[in-house]
Amino acid sequence: MVSLNVMDKDGKELEKIKISGEITGIEPNSEVLYQEVRRYLASLRAGTHSTKGRSEVRGGGKKPWRQKGTGNARAGSTRSPIWKGGGIVFGPKPRDYGFKLNKKILKKSKSMALAEKIKNKRVIVLDKFDFTKPATKEAAEILGRLNVNDKKVLVVVEDINGNDFRSFRNLANVVVESANGTNAFLLMFAEYVIFTKNSLSMLIERLTNGKSKS
Repeated sequence: MVSLNVMDKDGKELEKIKISGEITGIEPNSEVLYQEVRRYLASLRAGTHSTKGRSEVRGGGKKPWRQKGTGNARAGSTRSPIWKGGGIVFGPKPRDYGFKLNKKILKKSKSMALAEKIKNKRVIVLDKFDFTKPATKEAAEILGRLNVNDKKVLVVVEDINGNDFRSFRNLANVVVESANGTNAFLLMFAEYVIFTKNSLSMLIERLTNGKSKS
C-alpha cells in the first residue's frame, strides 16, 4: 500500500492518502503504452495536407500538339503527371489520422503511467487551489514554492472551465488537463504531476471503477 502526502499551497503537509494497490501494483507493459502514445499523437495531426490530381489541375484541356509529325513524344494533356505543373499521382489528401483503442487499454495505460510517476516520487498532491479568479502570477508562485517552476509540469484539475485551469494555462512549462481528460502521454511527458486531492480521487475512481483504496 502506497501513501501520498497532501500539502497546502505553501508545501506544508496536511494529511496522507492511500493509493489503491490496483494502481501502484500494475505491471508495466511497453506495448500498451506505445499504442496509447501513437493514438494520442495521431489524434493531434491536422491531416489537412492536400495535392491536386490531373483532373483538378487548371488548364490542359487542349492537346498540346498533333499526334504525329512533330518529332515530339505523344501527349494528350499538359495536366499529365509527367509534365511540370501537372497533377500529382497518389498525392496526400485530407484525412483523419485518429484511431480508437478499447477502454481497457486506455485505463491500463493511464494506470501504468500514474504508477510510474508515484514510484519515482514525481506526484504532488495539494489540498486545493482556491483561485477566486484567474491569476497566472499566483499560479507561478505556487510552482515556485513547490520547486517545480523550471520543470515540465502537468497540472490535473477537476474542471477545465474553472479558475484553476485559467490560472495555469498561460505558463510556458505547464500543461493543464482535467482528471477526465488526462492520458498516459501527458502523464509520461511531464517531469512532475500536480493534483488536487479531488482531481486525484476522480482519476483513481475512473481507473479502478470506484475503488479508492487498496
